[in-house]
Amino acid sequence: MSTTNVVLVTGAGGFLASLVARALIEDTQTPNIRLILTDVIHPKIPSGRGTTDSEHVSTIKADLTDPKEIDALFNTPFGIPDTVYCMHGIMSRGSEDNFDLGLKVNADSVRDLLQCARRYGAQLGRLIKFVFTSSCAVYGGPLPDIITPETIATPEGAYGLAKLSSELFINEFSRRGLVDGRILRLPTIVVRPGPPAAAASSFLSGIIREPLKGIEATCPMGTNISSPELDLPVWLSSPQTVVRNLIHAKHISGSAFPRHSRVVCAPGFTATIRDEIDALRQVGGEDALKLIKFEDDPTTKRLVDSWPQRFDNTYALSLGFTLDKGGMIPIVESFKKDVEAGIA
Repeated sequence: MSTTNVVLVTGAGGFLASLVARALIEDTQTPNIRLILTDVIHPKIPSGRGTTDSEHVSTIKADLTDPKEIDALFNTPFGIPDTVYCMHGIMSRGSEDNFDLGLKVNADSVRDLLQCARRYGAQLGRLIKFVFTSSCAVYGGPLPDIITPETIATPEGAYGLAKLSSELFINEFSRRGLVDGRILRLPTIVVRPGPPAAAASSFLSGIIREPLKGIEATCPMGTNISSPELDLPVWLSSPQTVVRNLIHAKHISGSAFPRHSRVVCAPGFTATIRDEIDALRQVGGEDALKLIKFEDDPTTKRLVDSWPQRFDNTYALSLGFTLDKGGMIPIVESFKKDVEAGIA
C-alpha cells in the first residue's frame, strides 16, 4: 500500500493558498495526497489530478483564533497532517488599521498552530513540516541597498511585526527538533487575480488587473502619471513562481538549512511602479492606461516605502528556488491571456 501524504493548508480560501492546494494535488512528489483545507469561509475544492472528491480533499470552515478549532484540524478522518502550510492572515493594511485583530490572527493563531504541530508530531514519532508564508514587511528602517540573509529585520508595521515574531518561534521550534520549519519571505505578488485585498501592496496588482478587465483602478501613490512617487522600486514575483517555490519548500531536506534559521527570502525582481504602468501600456494600450486614477494615500506610501527594494537571490537559488525572467512585460502578457480566457 502506498504512503498517504496528509497536508493541511490554512487560509485556503485566499487566492495564493488555493493555488498552492491545486499545485499540491498535481505535485508528483506528493502522491496519494489527502488535503485538509481550512479558512474562516468554507474553502472550495480545487481542481487537479482527479482528486477532487471528499475521499481526497476535506474542506473545513474554522476560526483559527480558537485553539480548539485548530486542534480539530489534526483530528480529521485523514489523520495527523505530515505537512502544514500556514498561509492564513489579515493582510498588511488590514492589520495596520486593526492592530489587535491583526496580532490575534497573524501571531497568536500561528503560535497555537505551531504548538499543535509540535504535539501531534510527537504522536506521529516524526517532525511535522511547517511551511510558513512570511513577507518582506519584516524589514524597515534604514536598509542596505541589497538585502542579504544577514540583514536584520526591523519591521515598521503591525503585519511585519506579526510575521517576524512567528518566524522566530518557527526557527526556535525547528532548532529544538519540535517541528521541521520552512519560512519563505515572499515578494509582493503581481498580478493577483480576484478582488482587491486589504494589503498595502494590493494596488500593485490592481493597476494591472482592473484596466485589463476594462475597470477603473486607483493608484494610491502620486497624483498623476508624471508623479515622482511612481519611480519607487518594489520587489516582485509572479503568482506562478511563488506557488512553484512554495511547493519546492516542502521537498527541501531540513539539513539544507543552517541550524539558526529556516528563513529564505524567495527570489524576486525589482521593478518600479512606473515599470508596471509602462508594461500595461505596452500590453493593454493607451485605453487601459486611462483607467488608472491617482489618489495619493500617505499611509500606503509610508508602508510601501519602508519595504526593501532589492535582494540577493544567491542563497534561495542555491536551495533550488526559481526566479521570474524578463521583468514585468511577460507577467502582464500572461495575465492578459488569462483575462481573455476568462480564468482571471
